[in-house]
Amino acid sequence: MIDDELRAKATKILDACRRRKLKLALAESCTGGLIGAALTEIPGSSDVVDRGYVTYSNEAKAAMLGVPTETLRQFGAVSAETVRAMAEGALAKSGADVTVAVTGIAGPGGGSADKPVGLVHFAAARRGKTLHKEIRFGELARGEVRRRSVLAAFDLVNELIAAD
Repeated sequence: MIDDELRAKATKILDACRRRKLKLALAESCTGGLIGAALTEIPGSSDVVDRGYVTYSNEAKAAMLGVPTETLRQFGAVSAETVRAMAEGALAKSGADVTVAVTGIAGPGGGSADKPVGLVHFAAARRGKTLHKEIRFGELARGEVRRRSVLAAFDLVNELIAAD
């Protein structure tokens, strides 16, 4: 499932982090570890990748990343507020310098009028700065939503670290 485009973007992120001597941690929900899989497909990635959290359930988001249960209750798992808390929680709980978090609705079910299938929220964080992005991919196949989410997560990390 790790195609040439994913491999190329993963390599770019790893190289950018190496140049800046940054460690990276991941907080994944709808991607289910695919970001970590793409990064660790690249030999030598252990000098950048610190750890990954796959927090599929709300309970895992709260327990592993410290996402406030009130945030989950008020805004839901798929929200800007939750993904920011995921990225910032991963930063606080890891030894990483940069984190990326993803939460969304990959489908084919689970969507609603407010939160349709294909809605994904992203956040990338460093000490003192968090970026957020929302993408509505539409009703693509589940695997394609997840694949595009990994690519978008890499783009957001690159945006955050390039702003240095």
